[in-house]
Amino acid sequence: MYASYYGLRVKPFQLKPDPNFFFGSKGHKRAMAYLEYGLSQGEGFIVITGEVGAGKTTLMRNLFCKLESDKILAAQIVNTDLDSDDTLRMVAAAFGLPYENSGKASLLIGLEQFFRQCDQQGKRALLVVDEAQNLSPRTVEELRMLSNFQTDEKPLLQTFLLGQPEFRKTLLSGDMQQLRQRVTATYHLGPMDLPETRSYIEHRLNTAGWSGDPSFDEDAFATIYDYTGGIPRKINTLCDRLLLMGCLEKLHSFSSAEVNEVICDIQQEFDLPNAADSVSSEADAASGLERAISLASLENMNDRLARLEESVISLLKLLKQILPFSGVNKNLRKDKV
Repeated sequence: MYASYYGLRVKPFQLKPDPNFFFGSKGHKRAMAYLEYGLSQGEGFIVITGEVGAGKTTLMRNLFCKLESDKILAAQIVNTDLDSDDTLRMVAAAFGLPYENSGKASLLIGLEQFFRQCDQQGKRALLVVDEAQNLSPRTVEELRMLSNFQTDEKPLLQTFLLGQPEFRKTLLSGDMQQLRQRVTATYHLGPMDLPETRSYIEHRLNTAGWSGDPSFDEDAFATIYDYTGGIPRKINTLCDRLLLMGCLEKLHSFSSAEVNEVICDIQQEFDLPNAADSVSSEADAASGLERAISLASLENMNDRLARLEESVISLLKLLKQILPFSGVNKNLRKDKV
C-alpha cells in the first residue's frame, strides 16, 4: 500500500529476515567476522547472543548466502523447546534424514554415517541452532556429543548456537564445562547507536528504491532511536507503521511529532486490560477518553480527520471511474419505482 505511494519497489521494513536488506553495523560486522572465523576453523562451537530482534537470524541468513554449497552442507534448527530425546530427531530432520520410529542408537548411527559421507564427498556439515536459550542442559549435552564424531584429522560436525543473553548463563553453569572447552568463539550482538540507527533506516529505504520521499528530520531519527533502543526489529515495526500512517494522511515528511503519534498508537494497542478488569465502569471509560484526548490536541485530530476524509473522497472518485455506477444507480431507481 504505502510502497507504491512513496515510489518504493518493496516494503523496506518487513519483519521477515531478508539478507538483501542486511545492514553491516559495527556490531553486526564483528559478529559476522566471528562466524566467518569459525567457519575457517571448521570445528567446535560458535556462540552468538543478542536481545530479541537484534538481528541474529538475519546475520545467519546473510552467512548462508555466502556459503559454498559444494563445500559446506548447512542445516538449521529453530524450534528448540524440546527435550533431549527429541533433539536427535530434529537434527536428523534438519539434514533431511529419516527420523520417525527411530531410537536414539539408530539415530546416532544414521547421523554418523551421514557426516562421514559428507566428509568423503569433500563437504563439511554445519548445524545452526537458533533460539538456543530454550535448550535444556541435557539437550545441550546431546549436541555436544555429536561433536565427538570425527576422523583422525578433524571433527565431522560444526555447530553455531544463536540465542538470547540468558543463554550465556546456561554456558556458565557448572555442568557446561565440557561444552565451554569446545567453544572456539563467542560474541554478544548489542544494539545500534543513534548514528547507526539513522544509517540503518536510510539503508533499508535505499535498498527499497527510496528517492527521498518521505523525508525524516533529525528529531524523527532521535525519537525512533529513543523508543527502539537501536534494536532492528523494533525499528522495523515502528517505521513500517510510520510509513503506513504517512500514506493514509498524505505526509511526505516526518518529524518527532508524527513518530510520537505512532508510538502512542502502538502503546495503546498493547495496553490491554486484565481479565479481572474486563468489565469497566463509565468512569473508567471517561478517564480513558480523557487520556486519549490528552495525547493530541483537538486541532491536530481535526486535521487528521480532514486528511482522512480527502483520502476517502479520492478513493470514491477512483471507484466511480472503474465501476459502472451510473448503470447501477438507474437500476436502483427503477427498483424503487
